[in-house]
Amino acid sequence: MRALTIPLPPFATNRVDVRQWTNRGLNHVTMLRAAAIIGSCLALAAPLAAQASPAVALDSAVFVEKTSPRAGRMLEPAARLARGDRVVYVVSWYRMGGQGGFTVTNPLPRSVYYQASANGDEEVSVDGGRTWGKLGALRLGSRSATPEDVTHVRWRVAPATAAQGQGRIAYSAIVR
Repeated sequence: MRALTIPLPPFATNRVDVRQWTNRGLNHVTMLRAAAIIGSCLALAAPLAAQASPAVALDSAVFVEKTSPRAGRMLEPAARLARGDRVVYVVSWYRMGGQGGFTVTNPLPRSVYYQASANGDEEVSVDGGRTWGKLGALRLGSRSATPEDVTHVRWRVAPATAAQGQGRIAYSAIVR
């Protein structure tokens, strides 16, 4: 598999087009795997399934940011990571059926700490997903929560956006 090097858009903007970040298509194996995982999750969360009507498949890709004097900031598929590397997670969602909005929740691996979301409308948790809010509003005991404390990140996909059938969400983290 050849490495794909793609320019990294700045995270300071409110809208980032992540379609250019990956050349991975949705194939039938990915769809079947995602459907099996979603089916298992829905079976375990039967009370929640009654409230959430759309069926959603998720796929993700991990990139590492590289900097070169000639090309500037670039993203490459993450094959090997080192302490201090900035990684970008791209979560692709596909609405398989149903109507309405839904929520995409991602637990962060312990080996990274959260940095930022591409569009800024995320909520984070610092207690394993029990409570949610903006990072600046969360507290751990007597102190304000920091990016290093984030355990989960989630986005609410509005019904109008979900009606488009697919989308991508991106966020960055630093390897501990």
